[in-house]
Amino acid sequence: PLATSFEGRHGSVRYWVKAELHRPWLLPVKLKKEFTVFEHIDINTPSLLSPQAGTKEKTLCCWFCTSGPISLSAKIERKGYTPGESIQIFAEIENCSSRMVVPKATIYQTQAFYAKGKMKEVKQLVANLRGDSLSSGKTETWNGKQLKIPPVSPSILDCSIIRVEYSLMVYVDIPGAMDLFLNLPLVIGTIPLHPFGSRTSSVSSQGSMNMNWLGLTLPERPEAPPSYAEVVTEEQRQSSLAPLGACDDFERVLPGPLFAYIQEFRFLPPPLYSEIDPNPDQPTDEIPSCPSR
Repeated sequence: PLATSFEGRHGSVRYWVKAELHRPWLLPVKLKKEFTVFEHIDINTPSLLSPQAGTKEKTLCCWFCTSGPISLSAKIERKGYTPGESIQIFAEIENCSSRMVVPKATIYQTQAFYAKGKMKEVKQLVANLRGDSLSSGKTETWNGKQLKIPPVSPSILDCSIIRVEYSLMVYVDIPGAMDLFLNLPLVIGTIPLHPFGSRTSSVSSQGSMNMNWLGLTLPERPEAPPSYAEVVTEEQRQSSLAPLGACDDFERVLPGPLFAYIQEFRFLPPPLYSEIDPNPDQPTDEIPSCPSR
């Protein structure tokens, strides 16, 4: 696979196409065009959907005095993200020391360049956030504190000369001492998280629950429709063909409610041609006109 196009401090990955047109007795015409290549990284893979977590603790010492420990635990929902997403950080910082500390979180990009058996590394800050200061004996909890990923290049993991990696560092800034830090690896991909991935099972179960009633009302074997004689008697058929006048005549002909006869009229046979055509002896090449009702 081709590595993703990249511009770094000590190296780059570039692609271009060249074309030449050779003409007799004339100078050749040359053209060069650059293009961008993306090696797609799908963050919907199981390895990139797994949560990342860690715990660390540090005890401060000053000469012969030892203070209480500073503990840090952090967790993120997954390893893979795409630019523009926000990382939800769940963390707990407990300060049992005698100093004022500040919890922070940053995203770092690490560029590694390999050439002639040597390696050079560059680390750049991508995004950061700061929590509230913690005095001695205080605890702070992050319940999904968000850190947005800016537009950055995707990770390059399969190139032999250039590697681009990302990491989330959750740490405690301790004045006068080394910071307590916790590194959680990240992979910046190109194919975002599927919007229906986490809701597929719930939607399916809900749909099956809502459609259960339909299966109960359908018969196992459909019955044949009733015959015309079973639905409409000869007396009802003759009465339905009688001319209807006012509303009281209509109610006299239909002793029951109107909706009871809707189904019966649907099963009436089509009328004979002689009942409609006023001129049954008219030649077939002429089109008869329909009478007005």
